[in-house]
Amino acid sequence: MFLLFLLLIGGTLFYLVRTGRISAPPWASVPPSPEFEARKVLAERFARGEISSDEFMERASVLNWTPGVEPAKVTGKRRTKA
Repeated sequence: MFLLFLLLIGGTLFYLVRTGRISAPPWASVPPSPEFEARKVLAERFARGEISSDEFMERASVLNWTPGVEPAKVTGKRRTKA
């Protein structure tokens, strides 16, 4: 019964972390990529009014980023041709 209780607690925590309702502990989280950080800084500067919309779009294009569109998530699995 105790083992079932521990599995229930672990499953609940896993679900909450995966859905984003609680954050993962620092030792289990993946640090953000440099590209994500650059996009964040660019968006913050635009929000504060430090750069114009034309400059924002130009710099976003340098980062190969279309604002408002999330990049596709890359998975570790690759398909091989047979």
